[in-house]
This record gives sequence, C-alpha cells and structure tokens, in this order.
Amino acid sequence: MLKDIEIAHQNKMEDIKKIALKAHIKEEYLECYGRYKAKVDVSFLKEKKEKGKLILVTATNPTKGGEGKSTITIGLADGLRAISKDVIACLREPSMGPVFGLKGGATGGGYAQVMPMEDINLHFTGDMHAITAANNLVSAVLDNSIYQGNPLNIDPKKVTWKRCLDLNDRTLRDVTIAQNKRSNGVERADHFTITVASETMAVLCLAKDMEDFKKRMERCIVAYTYDDKPVTIKDLGIGGSLCVLMREALKPNLVQTLEHTPVLIHGGPFANIAHGCNSIIATKAALKLSDYVVTEAGFGSDLGAEKFLDIKCRTADIKPSAIVLVTTCRALKLNGEVKDDEVSKENVEGVKKGIANLAKHLDSMRQYEVPVIICLNRFENDSDEEIEVIEKWCKEVKAAFSLCESYKYGSKGSIDLAQKVVKLCEEENNFHYLYDEKMSLEEKMIKIAQKIYGAKDVEFSELAKEKLLDYTKRGYGDLLVCMAKTQNSLTDDAKVFGCPKDFTIHVKDVSLSLGAGFVVAYTGNILTMPGLPAHPNACDIGIDDQGEIYGLF
Repeated sequence: MLKDIEIAHQNKMEDIKKIALKAHIKEEYLECYGRYKAKVDVSFLKEKKEKGKLILVTATNPTKGGEGKSTITIGLADGLRAISKDVIACLREPSMGPVFGLKGGATGGGYAQVMPMEDINLHFTGDMHAITAANNLVSAVLDNSIYQGNPLNIDPKKVTWKRCLDLNDRTLRDVTIAQNKRSNGVERADHFTITVASETMAVLCLAKDMEDFKKRMERCIVAYTYDDKPVTIKDLGIGGSLCVLMREALKPNLVQTLEHTPVLIHGGPFANIAHGCNSIIATKAALKLSDYVVTEAGFGSDLGAEKFLDIKCRTADIKPSAIVLVTTCRALKLNGEVKDDEVSKENVEGVKKGIANLAKHLDSMRQYEVPVIICLNRFENDSDEEIEVIEKWCKEVKAAFSLCESYKYGSKGSIDLAQKVVKLCEEENNFHYLYDEKMSLEEKMIKIAQKIYGAKDVEFSELAKEKLLDYTKRGYGDLLVCMAKTQNSLTDDAKVFGCPKDFTIHVKDVSLSLGAGFVVAYTGNILTMPGLPAHPNACDIGIDDQGEIYGLF
C-alpha cells in the first residue's frame, strides 16, 4: 500500500468554495488561503440553534504510533456522507512538535486523510504562530514591567506565566533569562511549555467568541506580588493587543477529506498535558451547520474523553449523542504483556489478556450513560482469530461492535460503523458529568483517578496540598480539573500496561489556569515541554527538485 503522503499527492482536491457549499457556508463568509483551505467567519451563525448530533471518537491506551483515532474520525465522517448523511468533521490542529519528533502528523492516514496534509501539519493558516506570539507577548510585557520600575510590585520569584514554542525542545524546560547585563532586564528563572500545552491554547479552545476570549485571557494570573496578591493580564493592560494578534486565529479553518467531506480544524491542545479537544467555536458552528458532527479527543478515553465530557461539554453546554471507542489488536497485545516490537505479529493470547484494558475504557465511558460502540481499527497484520476474540467479547458484554477498514478502503471501509453510529445516536442518552463543580479540587481529582483510571488512591505531594489549599482560600475551589498524565498507561507510570489494580496516582504539582477555568494536576513524571528522540522525524523530512515534500506522514 502507498505511504500516506503518496496517497495524498495522488488525490485531486476540490476548490474550498465547493466544500463550503457542502457545509452550508456561503462564499461571503470565507477567507481563502489559496484554493484548498479557508478561514470561516462564523458570526453569521450567532442566532442559529444547534441541530446536529455530536459523535465523540476516543480510544484505549495507545502504542507509540497511536491507534488511528483521527483516521477513524475522518473515515466515519466519509462513511456518514456515503450513506447520504449531512456531516462535518471537527479535528484539532497538529503540533509541529510531534511532526518533527516521533509520532508524526495528525491528519489521519491511508485513504482516510484530511487535505492538504502538508499545510495542515506545518504552518497551516498561522494559528499556532499567533498563539505562540500572543502567549509570549504576555511574557515580554510582564518582564518589561518588572524592568521598568516594577509598578505592579511583581515578585520575580513568583512569576507563573510560561513562555512557549511549538517544537519539542527539552533544553528550554528550565532556563535563566536576562543574564549578564542590567540592560537585558531582571534576571530570573523561567520556563517554556510547548504551545499546545499553554493556557493561551486552552483559552482559544474554550472561548465562545472574541469577547469571551478577551475576558478569559484578562483573568489569567501571570504572577504574584511581594505581598502575595495575584497579577493578571488585565493588570498588564494588553487584552486588546492579544485580541488583535488572535483576530484571525479565532476563526475555524475549513479543509476537506480525500473524499471531499467538509472538515473544520481549529485549536490543538495535547490531551496528556492539556485538555485535548478542538475549539468550542468550531464544534458549535458544525452543530449548527450539519446533522452529524464527528470529533475526536486526544489519546485514550482516560485522558481526552474525560476532559471532553467534563470540561468541554460543560463549558460549551453540549452533549454527545454517541461515543466511538477505538482499539486495535496491537494496542490490546501491548496491554496484554506483548513486547512493543512484537505487537504486529499474531498473538491471540496477547489479545485476550489485553482486553482487560479495553474493558476498563468501556466501563469508564459507560459511566457517562452515553451510547458506546467499540470500533476495531484493522491493521494489515491483524489475524481473523484475533479479530474474532474481540468481537466475541463485545457480544458477551453487550457492547456494539464494528470492524473499520477506512485506512485501506476509505468510506467503503466504514459503512458498517456509520450505519451503527446513526442507530446509536437514537438510543436512550442520559449524559451527565462525572463530578460536581461544588466538590473540592482534591475530591474531583480523586474521583477521576478512581472512576476513570481505576486507581485505589491518590497521593498529593506537600507542594500540591499547599497550592490546592491556597487556590481554595482564594475562591477557586469550584474550578474544573485537568489531569496531566501519561497516555501510555491507566496509571501515572508509562511502563505499566494492561488494567492494573490497587495502584496510586501521584499528584506532584498543580497549576492554576483561571482563564481556561481549570486547575491542572501534574501526575507522575509528566512534562509540559517534550524532548526529541535519538532519531527525530526531522532527520527524514525534505523536499525534492519538483517541490514535493517527502518523509512527512
């Protein structure tokens, strides 16, 4: 089979204006970036009611290469259109960190891709750069204020706002700025996160419009004074400038699948260190424009789906009509004690053992009382015996099941999934949140750890306890929580696979994201600025004499 980028190069895209018509968007609301991508001014939808059914695609704990959530999301959208349903897919924007790092791009794969894949995986329409610039403008003005006589009485040791960069660079995790000369500014310790883990990204994705974005950004706490009072972006006086920088970035991006299904791509927070969902602006626009909206939440259901359901749905006042839980034979084998380099080989016993991991994810999603279907994303080396084990187990636990081959066959490989999802959307739905906002921050974290991860207990470091007590005293106890945890395991240890019992989640630190509306809990050894592997993808990417990119996938 051809490589993803080769398939993409063979595809003939339709003009984006034609795609817009399929999405019921008039040309006057398009801002075209060439012929195949456009920004959408969604202000014309302000008075329209949401009519669409929202379908969430999530997954079990993944292998290093991922299990194809984006591929299934795109394939399902194409499958729904193939059975004459009015559908729009909503995806996150890829970060260049993984593109040049290890995991690669995030535009699907095989014959279930979004186009133009090179543009989307790289600079796209400049959203990532705008977010990075806005975030770092805050840092620049903050440090300048300290240097220019410090009128806000900021304690340089209590600066909480971090700079960001949309690349993996471990050397920037902990740095010292303004060294050597007084004219360079006031020397202090500083830190970088990857752009997709920044609070600016979270605010973009959780804001309802420009006005809401400004309000959220202005209430972000950037530092504390010498007498321990919070300093906000509003105190810095740059809310207007941030809106100017983000004016275009707040508009969703319209692109298309290989089969010309409309896709809105907007916002891209990581799910292991951020909340992992595309923007509320794009999702609510799609719900007003189409009958079905297919979206994804990053990594497994223990991360992205929990945050989608407890943070995004609550903030946006939306609810899913169905959940698609994606798994693969290789993921189940990895969680069934099969070594990572052998998961592509047949191992029926490994699949049987790994089903315990699938069972926990199914149990977690059923707790929200939304109809769930298990989707097996078929890979080339999967055997009929392995597939039979999974399908038989699904029947035993009365779980809807679909074998999806959209990677290999496009919409033809996802017709069964599409038909079953349509029926699922009509089933009884008693969606509710996992926790109440009035619970304490600690109680919320414990409930997520116990109900979604299956943990026995949660251990809070003294630093985390001290900060949580301080947040509560300051009146922030009603905020939601965003758990930062490894995606590789239900525990906070990336090396523990399967469905472990009686384990403890270790909350080592917490941080306040007042603009986003949540407190982030850092568990295990989670990092907010990833590093590069020994051989990064960046070493294999290039462009040939005809101007065609290679090595990008």
